[in-house]
Amino acid sequence: MNATPEFVTVETNGIRLRVAVAGKGPLVVLVHGWPESWYSWRHQISALADAGYRVAAPDVRGYGGSDKPEAIEAYAIKEMCADIAGLIEGLGEQQAVLIGHDWGAPIVWNTALFHPEKVRAVAGLSVPYTGRGPAPRIELFRNLYKDRFFYQLYFQEPGVAEAEFEADVRAALRRIYYWPSGEGRKAGPPPHKPPDARFLDGLADPDPMPAWLTPADLDYYVGEFERSGFRGPLNRYRTSQLDFAQQAAIADKKIEQPAAFIAGTLDPVLSFVPGVDLIALMRERVTDLRLVRLIDGVGHWVQQERPAEVNAALKEWLAGLG
Repeated sequence: MNATPEFVTVETNGIRLRVAVAGKGPLVVLVHGWPESWYSWRHQISALADAGYRVAAPDVRGYGGSDKPEAIEAYAIKEMCADIAGLIEGLGEQQAVLIGHDWGAPIVWNTALFHPEKVRAVAGLSVPYTGRGPAPRIELFRNLYKDRFFYQLYFQEPGVAEAEFEADVRAALRRIYYWPSGEGRKAGPPPHKPPDARFLDGLADPDPMPAWLTPADLDYYVGEFERSGFRGPLNRYRTSQLDFAQQAAIADKKIEQPAAFIAGTLDPVLSFVPGVDLIALMRERVTDLRLVRLIDGVGHWVQQERPAEVNAALKEWLAGLG
């Protein structure tokens, strides 16, 4: 990373977020996913700042240096979106371009719907926008994965996954980051496990990690999660029923802002619902989808695995906004 960001604390929606900020120009907000950090955007912050943008990458609530409410309902989708809308105001701006990865993608897609006046344009990495759906997503997964392990079902009982991951944060993060990466996917599918298995059971533990995640990178993530734990991050998976109720107000709306989608061709998210083309679904619900870029051979951590290609795609799309 060329430019070292400065860290500011921004009060928004009743909480405080730690935000890495760099550059001057139109505001671009980068929203990370699970289990990540502002640091997940380390390759994008300086690249976009150098391209003429003011870049802000928060630790999402529950993570790192940001506040970590205990209650599950504090992580429902409207709260997450209100955090981002308030962050834009807290940084003194009326509007921003939002870019989100993993859980950050549903957060920015939904912020574009709940707070359209705040969102100039919106891009999702890894997770396409597919609308509210006919039922809470957790019900869909319970039907699809009733006979085998699925991580989002495992995450539902508070305390279970927290205990597994916090017993050895470094070993847990190595396995979590490896299995959906391009290298992990090329090594073979994750093991089919019974519904009562644990998350880490049977997952490869690479040492060293692939080159895109250096020992120093892993050290940073380990330090963050050893300090802050996993409860807040995992609570985001426990709000499916509440999210579904909250999204009733926007269920019939389409995303009308200029949009982009970037993912790796090996990203397992794209095959979560067997036989369903999630990108085709997105095209029906996003009216101004200006860029779809699938990067060959890349897994889930697309902006870390192939930063140069992601940065080029983002700059191409941003330049087209005028």
